[in-house]
Amino acid sequence: MRPTYRTVLAVGEFRVVFAAHLLSTLGTVVCEIALSVLVYRLTGSPLLSALTFALGLLPYVAGGTVLSAVADRLPARRVMVVCDLACAGCAAGLVVPGLPIAGLLLLRCLLAAVAPVFAGTRAAALADVFTHPDVYPLGNSLLRVVSQGAQLGGFAAGGLLLAVVEPRTVLGLTVLTFLVSALIIGAGTRARPPRADAEAGRSLLTASLGGARRLAARPRVRALLLLAWVPPMFVVVSEALLTPYASSLGAGPAGLGLLMCGMPIGAIGGSLLAGTFLSARARVAISAPVVLLATLPPLGYAARPSLLWALLCQIGIGGGIVYTFGVDHWFLDAVPPVLRGRAMTLLTAGAMTSQGLGMTLAGVAAEFAPVHRVIATGGVAALLADALVLRYFRRTSDPHRVAGRARREPRTDAGPTP
Repeated sequence: MRPTYRTVLAVGEFRVVFAAHLLSTLGTVVCEIALSVLVYRLTGSPLLSALTFALGLLPYVAGGTVLSAVADRLPARRVMVVCDLACAGCAAGLVVPGLPIAGLLLLRCLLAAVAPVFAGTRAAALADVFTHPDVYPLGNSLLRVVSQGAQLGGFAAGGLLLAVVEPRTVLGLTVLTFLVSALIIGAGTRARPPRADAEAGRSLLTASLGGARRLAARPRVRALLLLAWVPPMFVVVSEALLTPYASSLGAGPAGLGLLMCGMPIGAIGGSLLAGTFLSARARVAISAPVVLLATLPPLGYAARPSLLWALLCQIGIGGGIVYTFGVDHWFLDAVPPVLRGRAMTLLTAGAMTSQGLGMTLAGVAAEFAPVHRVIATGGVAALLADALVLRYFRRTSDPHRVAGRARREPRTDAGPTP
C-alpha cells in the first residue's frame, strides 16, 4: 500500500510534533515581526530593524556546528523540550522594559542559535517515529507546508496584532506559543535513548566537529549537503528583492504583499500535489530535474514582468521545493544512525545560512544593477551552480550501497531509556 499524507497523520506521535511545530513556527514569525517593529520604534533605524531579520539566519551556522552533537548525545524529547523552554526564556527577555538594543539583538541571536538544534533533533526523531522509509519524506514535507503556511498566517496575525497592541505585548504572546509547544512535546512524544557513539565521552564541541568531519568524509553525504545548501541560496534572490521590484512597478503595499505570498503558495501547492498524487519512486525520480527547472522562473524577470507575471514567477520558484522529497530519501539512506542528529542539524544550519548569504549578495548586487536584471542573473547562476552540484551528486556512490554500509556499521548506542 502506497504511503500517503493520511498515513503520516495517522501516527499519533507525528500529530503531536505537527501541532508543536505549528505553534513554535507561528511564535517565531510573530516574534520576528514584533521585534523588528520594536527596534525601529526605539531607534528609528531601518538598518537595525532589518538586522533583526538577518540575525534570524546568521547564527544558524554557529548553533549548527558547535551544538550539533546535542541531537545525538541526549534524548530527543528532552532536547526539544529544553530548546522550546530556552526560546520561551529568550522571548520573555525581549519583553523586559528598558532592555538596551544590544540586549534585544543578543537574545535574537540566541533564539536563532537554538533553532537548528531543535530542527535537527526533530528531523532525526521523525526517522525513529516512521518505520517505513517512504513515510519520512512525507512527514518532513508536511512540516515544510506548516512552515510556509505559518509564514503567511504569522505575518498576517502579527500585522493585525501590532495594529492594536504594543510590540512588547505581542512578544509576550510568543512566549506562550513556545511554552505550549514544550508541553505538547513533553506529554505527547515517547522517551527514546540517545544515539550515543564512541565520541560520547568527549566534549560537546569535539563531538560536534568530529561528527561533521566524519560526515564530510563520506562523498555521498557531502554531495547531499551541497544539494541541500546550494539551491536555496539562489531561490531567495528574488524574495530578497521583492520590495524594490514592487516599488519599481509602482505597486503599493498590497502589491508587495501579493508578491510575498507567491513563493509560499508555490511551495505549499507543489508539496501537497507531489505528496498526494505521486508515488515515492516518482517523487524521488523528479527531484533532480526539478532542481534545474526551478531555476527557470527567475529568468522571466529579464523581461521586467508585470505584477501578475512576477507573481507567477514566484509561484514557480516556490514549487521547486518538491526536490526536497528526494533529498530527504537519499539523506536518510546515506547517514549512519549514530550521526543522524548531527547530520540533520548541519543540513538545517547550512540551508538557512546559505539563504542568508544569498539575500546579502542579492542586496549588494542590486546596489549596482537594476533589480530585475539581478534576479534574472541569479537564475542563470543558479542553473550553472545547481548543474555542477547535480553532476557531483550523480558521481557519488550508489545510495543503496551507502545505506548498506551505514546499516552494517556497528551501533554503540548506550544508556537506558530515560
